[in-house]
Amino acid sequence: MKTNALNWFEIFTNDLANATDFYNTILNAKLQPGTMESCRMAIFPGDHDKGVCGALTQMEGHQPGAGGTLVYLNVEGDLDGVLARIPEAGGTVIRGRMDIAPHGFIGIFRDPEGNVVGLHSMV
Repeated sequence: MKTNALNWFEIFTNDLANATDFYNTILNAKLQPGTMESCRMAIFPGDHDKGVCGALTQMEGHQPGAGGTLVYLNVEGDLDGVLARIPEAGGTVIRGRMDIAPHGFIGIFRDPEGNVVGLHSMV
């Protein structure tokens, strides 16, 4: 049994291509396309066997938006860079770098579809 309390997350989107471009831009990453029987996905980079992974998901009956669960993406060592790229990519920084010592630093943003997402870095 894995010890992580969280092993998968999904950030819902109505426009998968646009959302994928946004997250690729702000994270300097390459999300990988994926499909399941009932949805289309763009999967965040990571090794599912070694930790938490997740995806942007476009699925009927699920809408993006604020007010639900808050997921924090690991942006280790690049929190300020990610926060700086958010407005240029079409998102809104809700909370800039905030010290949560001894647990590092966080930032919170709203993506172009209204999802509120957290960022975490130890530095």
